[in-house]
Amino acid sequence: MNPAEFDNIARAESDFWWYRGMREILFRLLDPVASRGASAVEAGCGTGHLSRALEQRYGWRMTPLDLSREGLDYARRHGLRHLVQGDVTALPFAVEAFDALLSMDVLVHLERGEEVRALSEFARVLKPGGLLVLRLGALNALRSRHSEFVRERQRFDRAGLIQSLEEAGFQVERATYVNSLLTPIALFKFRVWEPLTRAPVASGVASGVADSPALLHRMLERLLYLPLRAEAAWIGRGGSFPIGQSLLVLAHKRGS
Repeated sequence: MNPAEFDNIARAESDFWWYRGMREILFRLLDPVASRGASAVEAGCGTGHLSRALEQRYGWRMTPLDLSREGLDYARRHGLRHLVQGDVTALPFAVEAFDALLSMDVLVHLERGEEVRALSEFARVLKPGGLLVLRLGALNALRSRHSEFVRERQRFDRAGLIQSLEEAGFQVERATYVNSLLTPIALFKFRVWEPLTRAPVASGVASGVADSPALLHRMLERLLYLPLRAEAAWIGRGGSFPIGQSLLVLAHKRGS
């Protein structure tokens, strides 16, 4: 990922509508299946904000891993321990070392085909029956100027991802598109508005609603957060979405 994005993320992820909404969706998916006190690795932890939230919510014993020293420096400021610098395609851990593994918006940064190596590594370090949770950017039509800025190399579709997971040794339990209700707006913005206005390659986090005047900013934050909150409630009741800007998958490693 573009190292310049770490500072943008660190300043935004506590309060920015997208981060708040996507965390709520993730927690609604995890709450029924998360075992307290599990050993877990976040493969591609970024600033470590999510690892800290998982420790607090589930009592997980987190091992945050990231390829970037910039991300790990932020994670250290969150008070996280057991930080590891490493590559998701060659994890520096023993076989069957963890009960759970999460990887949020990381595989999109790998060259096409490299995600197979990463999934194989995820299976190697998980115990039989271990929990895998992935979130990935979805659908090539939804590539944006932000995608270019963060150096996103590929996006995924549900059927192809499920096939890759099954081939790597996982049983997929839940697989749904998320950030779905705002997809028509995103499609217009990315495929019509950005090309029409010749929008520059830039961070969508740094150049989002936070640049608006205070009152407008609060209104936009609420308006954009509410659809994600509604999606979280639906997913928490077992629902799913047929299309969306991201894919969220919950799977278990096959084995006794």
